[in-house]
Amino acid sequence: MVIATALYRGSHLVAGGVVVAQHQRDRLFPWLALSAAIASTALIWFMAARHRRLVPWVVGLDVLVIGCLLPFGAYAWGGARTQESVAWVMLLGGSASAMAAVAFGARLLAVAVALLVATHLAGYLMVEADAAVTGAHLNALVFSAVVSWVLTWYLCRQGEQVDSANRRALAAEAQRARFAERVAHHNALHDTVLATLTAIARGGVDANTSMMRERCAREAAYLRRLVEQADDREPASELRAALEESVRAAEALGLRVTARYHEPPAVPGEIALAMARATTEALNNVRCHAGTGHAFLTATGDSGRLVVTVVDRGRGFDTGSAGPEGAGGAAGPGDAGGPAGPDDAGGAAGPGDAGGAAGPRASGGPEGPVGPARQATGGIGLDRSVYARMRGVGGRAFVDSAPGEGVRVELRWPG
Repeated sequence: MVIATALYRGSHLVAGGVVVAQHQRDRLFPWLALSAAIASTALIWFMAARHRRLVPWVVGLDVLVIGCLLPFGAYAWGGARTQESVAWVMLLGGSASAMAAVAFGARLLAVAVALLVATHLAGYLMVEADAAVTGAHLNALVFSAVVSWVLTWYLCRQGEQVDSANRRALAAEAQRARFAERVAHHNALHDTVLATLTAIARGGVDANTSMMRERCAREAAYLRRLVEQADDREPASELRAALEESVRAAEALGLRVTARYHEPPAVPGEIALAMARATTEALNNVRCHAGTGHAFLTATGDSGRLVVTVVDRGRGFDTGSAGPEGAGGAAGPGDAGGPAGPDDAGGAAGPGDAGGAAGPRASGGPEGPVGPARQATGGIGLDRSVYARMRGVGGRAFVDSAPGEGVRVELRWPG
């Protein structure tokens, strides 16, 4: 409606300009009146563009000056003594009435239209216009406001209905997503926790074996993450869902993973996928080469940057023999001598929980064999599945380790 009323006023200004140029070009006041109408219109649309709506006080000023006072000025100083000479000024009142219908409420609109009708009736009476001309103009004046008000009401109502439909669609989509998530959790619980408890309850397995204890520990970690996710106020993000897939894949192969999420920022789907695949490879390296059955994963935000960290307390390796990205400048924050457990990434519980030891750079760790870990770091796994994946999406990977002190893999996006 803002654009429609702008075009309506523009048509009246064009008509006024033609009349002044052809019949009143020798008089000063008609040019001043036309300039005032153009200036008032420009102010209205400047304020409308700034506020994204017609500003009531500016429209009210236009109604008073251009709609109500200008006809009297044309009569008093413009030499308008006939209905033809004053008609172009009267036209501007119609567009003022239309703009008032868009900008004002019902009561203020009624007052504005009443003022316009009274002043225009007086103006036509002063020039002794025909009754038919006067009646037609007043009819156009009133119905310009009525039509604009009806169209504005209809468009606003349609917009509200569209917004309501969008809200219902979003609510239905969220409900479907929650249902799908519940089904996925139900299936996971049925295949893991429920199966284990059922086997123990029936006496089919010995609950005191190391294998069964490890399995119970993995499933307890899964339940803990599930409870934490249910307590979150925000719905699970695409990143969190992708990382959970990586964690469950590692746990299915026998690795126990303690995962913590501390408000990681939302990232595009391709970034979440690349992060999850790099995390999967880091967890695979822990399972295959670290000599430990437990890894720690944290995901957090750092000044808008996503940071995912995988830490183990296994045998570690010498980063000096790890290749160009695994050593020196590409080793993560832990290379400055500070302890680096998962707590570095946002306060998540990490390997230091049990006794204050921090991570791969913890001092005083025993030295162990390093052969298998060197092969994993310098080989295809980290080079192609971690470093290359992170470079491909504009991120970076850092590896920090020392013999006997575990490994810390940190993934950052953007790099």
